Amino acid sequence: MVKLIVICGATATGKSGLALALARRLSCVIISADSRQVYRYFDIGTAKPTSDEQKSAPHYLINICNPTDTMTVADYQQQAQTLISAFNSPAGERSSSRACLTLPLLVGGTGLYIRSVTRGMKIPRVAPQPQLRSQLESLGQYQLYIMLKQVDPVAAQKIHPHDLVRTLRALEVFYVTGSPLSAQQGENPPNYPILQIGLDCDSAHLTHRIARRTEKMIADGLVAEVEYLCQKYGSDLPLLKTLGYQEIKQYLAGEISLDKAQELTVLHTRQFAKRQRTWFKAYPEIEWFDAESTDLVEKVWQRVQEFIT
Repeated sequence: MVKLIVICGATATGKSGLALALARRLSCVIISADSRQVYRYFDIGTAKPTSDEQKSAPHYLINICNPTDTMTVADYQQQAQTLISAFNSPAGERSSSRACLTLPLLVGGTGLYIRSVTRGMKIPRVAPQPQLRSQLESLGQYQLYIMLKQVDPVAAQKIHPHDLVRTLRALEVFYVTGSPLSAQQGENPPNYPILQIGLDCDSAHLTHRIARRTEKMIADGLVAEVEYLCQKYGSDLPLLKTLGYQEIKQYLAGEISLDKAQELTVLHTRQFAKRQRTWFKAYPEIEWFDAESTDLVEKVWQRVQEFIT
């Protein structure tokens, strides 16, 4: 039977380390669920597994897009589902040992990526339409929301009147397909067992983890990475406006000191982690473990053994 193990949680909770520890015991494959690690050259600032770590266990959905490409949730879902099926051959064609060898671990903190797989989200395959978005955006959010209530009142009820991003997307889908976004959404959950493991710790410990990791990123060469990306792709590249990269970009532009860039990165990462924790806590199927526990691996390993046997 096809099975899947998910390791999720806020940034800096040790998801990658736990996945590697489990993969060494199970000889599993790791499927990344990180919306920035799919892009090439964005390495240090995304805490991408190192070359040695990637060699120690097969990793997938890392370094599969150029920074100028766009990986939609629908694209990610399709590739992840294909991989999960590929690593789970029919039960009659494999031994129990092969089941362990091919058991996929879905690992990351991008909640929408994980939900697209575990809940089987139905996602309209409509690529971003820059020209249409530009035309719509020029009307202003107030007018756009009125339009949305007219063409898709169900979606409008779920979208905050000030949420420009989701309003634009709903209108974009409607004008491209001629059908309301709400009519194209829903869920088709997979029929295989899924064990979802969540890592969390109290705010003080998480802040310390974030600060320590940010310091290491800078020591490992984050400034040089951002400088290279700015030179190669231009400082207006959307990915360079994300956590860690935006702050270092400000430093390179002479707007703030490196210490200030580090301080802001920690602050913004804490704020992001808070949103991640809120997202994941809304899913009762996630089994939570203390990221600070000294015997974390053993506790999770015991639960994994129960799941796979």
